[in-house]
Amino acid sequence: MSPSPLTAQQVATWRDQLSRGCEGDAEELIDVIAELEDLVSAARAVQAEATVKFDAARRATEAAAGRSARRQGRGVAGEIALARKESHHRGQALLGLAKVLTSEMPHTLARLRDGSLNEFRATILARETGCLDKEARITLDEELCADPKGLVGVGTKELLGRVRRRVATLDPAAVAKRARRAERERRVALRPAPDTMTYLTGLLPMAKGVAAFAALTKAAEAAIADGDPRTKGQLMADLLLTRVTGVPDTGTVEQSPAVPVTINITLPATTLAGGHEPGIITANGVTGDVIPAETARLLTAHTLTTGVGAWFRQLYTNPLGRLLALTSRQRRFPDGLAELLEIQGQGICATPWCDAPIRHNDHITPYDLGGPTTHANGQGLCEACNHTKQTDGWHQIPGSIHERPTVTTITPTGHHYQATAPTPPGSREPRPHRLDITWRDAVA
Repeated sequence: MSPSPLTAQQVATWRDQLSRGCEGDAEELIDVIAELEDLVSAARAVQAEATVKFDAARRATEAAAGRSARRQGRGVAGEIALARKESHHRGQALLGLAKVLTSEMPHTLARLRDGSLNEFRATILARETGCLDKEARITLDEELCADPKGLVGVGTKELLGRVRRRVATLDPAAVAKRARRAERERRVALRPAPDTMTYLTGLLPMAKGVAAFAALTKAAEAAIADGDPRTKGQLMADLLLTRVTGVPDTGTVEQSPAVPVTINITLPATTLAGGHEPGIITANGVTGDVIPAETARLLTAHTLTTGVGAWFRQLYTNPLGRLLALTSRQRRFPDGLAELLEIQGQGICATPWCDAPIRHNDHITPYDLGGPTTHANGQGLCEACNHTKQTDGWHQIPGSIHERPTVTTITPTGHHYQATAPTPPGSREPRPHRLDITWRDAVA
């Protein structure tokens, strides 16, 4: 008799058992660590199989309901993302990976199941073989992953080298075509870094990227030879800023001329008066990040002393930190409302676990279903999440918990996912014991 299929209740029971922790001597503990690592990989393999089956079931249901093939499965990635506590973009990637592993790379899936590979390395194999046709991909999968012994002791870089060499051998034309396509996808991205810093990255063709790096290195080394006290890394960063923005290099960050761009700093009025509450700094297309009080004051003072235009606007909150209104430099209320929603979300998409920047201002209850254009019925979403929630079977309900705006998303399977607006600067997260509730009630 074959074993019964795995159920969610069984998994929950195992999870509860794992939550009890572990004990033992050093040898036993290292064995537990190793077995848990293999268990994680095996769980990812089961998740991949469940993902594909869920996609097929959803498409079958929609086909039976008369939905066209082109529209079938539109919300699947969003449901996968919410179930795995990931962003919509990540959910789309996980859905694609699951389909590839189950249909074209069975040996890679088997190695994930037995712990020879983790999900990250399985993703590398799927990504690097994406330019091959199905037959070539199946061949490479068998060559690299049919024998688990061949993966013992193989690190990520070594595995990456193996798959790239075999791909280039099996179909060199496909590799060249992918390289040309990659050149068309060159771009620049910006994302927050710790300590009020930011990562500015450029995706460039290899030769041009190396040339740019070499030029900055050469210029920095020349400046050091002339007695500049900055480190090579500092010089390269300052030279990059100078050459991109056109502002002169003054030798220090504090004395550098202002760059003509707009950034938003949200902070309590007490911080401007010398308080210690941090603020939130955001910019167009960049999610918010915490900024220390002293740094916020210095940036504000810098804009005033250098003659850069600065707008001061008031945000009104209640004692529990709910944003109520803001003053506006424009007369049209919808623009102010849209900005209030973006400030409320600190520039981050309101969907649970999604870290993408806000692109759309959305009605929680759709306008065509009677949803009003009000603060209570508004939220900021990224483009992908906004499109997903328009899919049949998705619903959202606005609400609040202790004056904090909430949005409950209900997926076609009936699962509920709740998102709560971030706490604005100067406010505190509600403490469950103060509010006479349990922590489970606070996050339910």
